[in-house]
Amino acid sequence: MASSLLSSPAKPFCSTPAPKATRLPSQVLSAPRSGHVLSAARCLRLRAVSPRASQQPPPPRRRPEYVPNRIDDPNYVRIFDTTLRDGEQSPGATMTSAQKLVVARQLARLGVDIIEAGFPASSPDDLDAVRSIAIEVGNPTAGPAAAAGEDGDAVPHVPVICGLSRCNRKDIDAAWEAVRHARRPRIHTFIATSDIHMQHKLRKTPEQVVAIAREMVAYARSLGCTDVEFSPEDAGRSNREFLYHILGEVINAGATTLNIPDTVGYNLPYEFGKLIADIKANTPGIENAIISTHCQNDLGLATANTLAGARAGARQLEVTINGIGERAGNASLEEVVMAIKCRRELLNGLYTGIDSRHITLTSKMVQEHSGLIVQPHKAIVGANAFAHESGIHQDGMLKNKGTYEIISPDDIGLTRANEFGIILGKLSGRHAVRSKLVELGYEISDKEFEDFFKRYKEVAEKKKRVTDEDLEALLSDEIFQPKVIWSLADVQATCGTLSLSTATVKLIGPDGEEKIACSVGTGPVDAAYKAVDQIIQIPTVLREYSMTSVTEGIDAIATTRVVVTGDVSINAKHALTGQSFNRSFSGSGASMDIVVSSVRAYLSALNKICSFAGAVKASSEVSETASVPSTK
Repeated sequence: MASSLLSSPAKPFCSTPAPKATRLPSQVLSAPRSGHVLSAARCLRLRAVSPRASQQPPPPRRRPEYVPNRIDDPNYVRIFDTTLRDGEQSPGATMTSAQKLVVARQLARLGVDIIEAGFPASSPDDLDAVRSIAIEVGNPTAGPAAAAGEDGDAVPHVPVICGLSRCNRKDIDAAWEAVRHARRPRIHTFIATSDIHMQHKLRKTPEQVVAIAREMVAYARSLGCTDVEFSPEDAGRSNREFLYHILGEVINAGATTLNIPDTVGYNLPYEFGKLIADIKANTPGIENAIISTHCQNDLGLATANTLAGARAGARQLEVTINGIGERAGNASLEEVVMAIKCRRELLNGLYTGIDSRHITLTSKMVQEHSGLIVQPHKAIVGANAFAHESGIHQDGMLKNKGTYEIISPDDIGLTRANEFGIILGKLSGRHAVRSKLVELGYEISDKEFEDFFKRYKEVAEKKKRVTDEDLEALLSDEIFQPKVIWSLADVQATCGTLSLSTATVKLIGPDGEEKIACSVGTGPVDAAYKAVDQIIQIPTVLREYSMTSVTEGIDAIATTRVVVTGDVSINAKHALTGQSFNRSFSGSGASMDIVVSSVRAYLSALNKICSFAGAVKASSEVSETASVPSTK
């Protein structure tokens, strides 16, 4: 498969730009930017736009009507995005419910067919987040998802909202409770099928595993869910005959999609492609279900394996934005989608419903909210993906862009200029600031905007010009934060070679009471964190600490990111193993003062711990109350 993909002569560009008379929406034209990641975008603004190649690709095709177990167009490939579930399992990538909702709205704009919004049984907070996404993003009349249709259609694209569950009734009940509010709900249930997993993890026989899978798929259907996905975990290392058997059984039980995971990233592309082809040829009843892929990136082959699966007959591809996920991550949405778009002729005419012009915006948004910054050389969305420093490359680009670019930056929403030319400063009013936020793709409530505008004015008084990057850093720090339990009132720190580093911190507690503590440390941040610990008194371990400058210059805003683990009693359930683990929590903060930025980030993480612990406690109290027999 790999050799055949390379055998066709390269074409200079993957798609044709919009007609000159047509302008893209402002939120598409101005993608959000953060930190050093955007240096490529800044460079691109300085480059002249050269004519595109004259070759015209086939016109985009319309997304087929959604039917759970059937796709009327055999060339259409569904994109299943699991950024909010598998992606969030990356260490330290915990997102707040507000952040998840914002990302889900953007995924709907991007055009993904299915959003796997979370693992509802893992915690009450995750269940609530998935429910909110089902209500606000999974319905055509709610939220920004209803704002515009595909290509100007009156009917907007509404994605399927999916919740993950293990093969047990409790998990399936939680998943259905979360997703049932969507117009198109889906339950995704899984159980391991490889010998090593059945013997050592499940401690069950193959017959028992088949019986459980069959019973739980039927149970999910009995709840009223007509769209049920089943995954044989570690299918890439499972016995083929056993796979055919269990897949046939779950189809009979009502499964509409069969997801084939390469759970540990073990397969090579030709192996995985043959696995999909064999399943398609040998599974009884396969004509009544969609075959899907889910490829991990442990050997760096997730995208290649996903494309091999699609070429072999899979018509749903499970991916994440920026390829985030457990261990080495998952197949990257932007890589898979643009490979299909670029090499459609070698992939038998396959196409997706993704509006690739939203890729850059979505990538930046996920980076901002997850705290996971992509490496500069990341394909498609990395800072260097469209940067040309070599003299030979620059000479070729000036003569013909097709010499070194197989994708146009415009195709992924990476723009060269601001459409309206708005430059924000201390004299800018509410209307200009709000217009800029809308242009960047952020829609917030009036109250949230007023809170944000206060922070904006504070920064604008100190900086001559407020950039897009500054706005996004402030927006993340002010709006997309966990529920405020402890907030920062004041912090004062002293440091240097002549004395010990000291810090005084004043916090406002959940009851509105102000509390003050002083401490010394090895530096001003260490001293401030110790003072915070004296007030809040939550046992924590600081796992990661990083700080970046949002823009150039001495007056740049500093963005701090921390990852902490809390008390061992604050546990969550892992989606794959079902084991309780001490969850890590990330926090971010922004300020022109590095100590203030650091304290804000630390408080953000601690507020997440407090909220999660409170939800766990409330859930356990409800369970205990329900288990007490009535005295009547």
